[in-house]
Amino acid sequence: MAGIVFSKASNLNDSIFGRSAEPIMMFLDERAEAYQQLSAIPKLFHQKQSKNFAEKITSMTSMEGFQPVGEGGAYPKDEQQEGYSKIIEFETWKDQFTVTKEMMEDGKLLDFGGKPLGFITGYHRTREKFGANLFASGILGAQAKLNGKTYSTTGADAKPVFAADHPAKVKGAVQSNRFAGEFSVDNLSKMENRMQGFRDDNGNILAIAPDTIVIPNDWKLKRDVFSVIGADKDPNTANNGFNYQFGRWNVIVWPYLNEYLGTDKQVWILLDSNYNEIYGGAVWLDRVPLTVSTWVDNNNDNNVWNGRARFMAGFNDWRFAAVGGVTGATTL
Repeated sequence: MAGIVFSKASNLNDSIFGRSAEPIMMFLDERAEAYQQLSAIPKLFHQKQSKNFAEKITSMTSMEGFQPVGEGGAYPKDEQQEGYSKIIEFETWKDQFTVTKEMMEDGKLLDFGGKPLGFITGYHRTREKFGANLFASGILGAQAKLNGKTYSTTGADAKPVFAADHPAKVKGAVQSNRFAGEFSVDNLSKMENRMQGFRDDNGNILAIAPDTIVIPNDWKLKRDVFSVIGADKDPNTANNGFNYQFGRWNVIVWPYLNEYLGTDKQVWILLDSNYNEIYGGAVWLDRVPLTVSTWVDNNNDNNVWNGRARFMAGFNDWRFAAVGGVTGATTL
């Protein structure tokens, strides 16, 4: 999101609120920028702008590749087809806060100063909760639920984004990216190896290279993760052998996951950020940025601030990530 789009009614200029509109707008914009820098959304979702009512997300299967034909041989015919696809429709999100005329008349800046802060905090909290809800519900194999509405956590193959039975569109065996096993150096190595063996919808090996570890805010997980990847020597060996996991991982501790994980609080996710960016595994689409309008309510002389945005998120290609620590999932 690039800043906030502001508009204000003309009658605001004739009111005491006219003198406060610009400072409040500046405050909202600065706070929005600050919160955006702390967001996990850009690190976990492939973000794109859209100008459409909905977006169809799809992929193409790989080709078979070049074949030996000998001298003067004919060109073999290769083929490619559309892979699984998914349509994501946008949701509209709104909020509102009010500054009374008495507050402005009495100069109660401290009283209403918290309102724009809470307004922006609420907007970014909603985005973070929505994203975390999608990931956590996908891990649990359920739909995401937020404020009484449900949202899909399936990928383009109609399976939950984390599942043990992802089918191939053209040929190949079913594949799993949902695993049991607590975080450890062995399980980290095993899951990385499994991800590097993921195949596309035509049965070909992909160049997947996971580089990010995502965990909820859990003291034991944080301790285990950083004890495994935080030193260049292996403390479990008598001669402190080289730890090849050192310095290879970005770690994201996402507290918003905790709210939606149920009893599976020890889950951990490996993610290939480059694959996610190129092929769109977890996709975040912004249709209309946060648009803030302000006006004076003639019924009570209060200054009303409305906020409106349109965005949506979902999953496409499941191969961008795998999860471990899930009860009853595939054994590593």
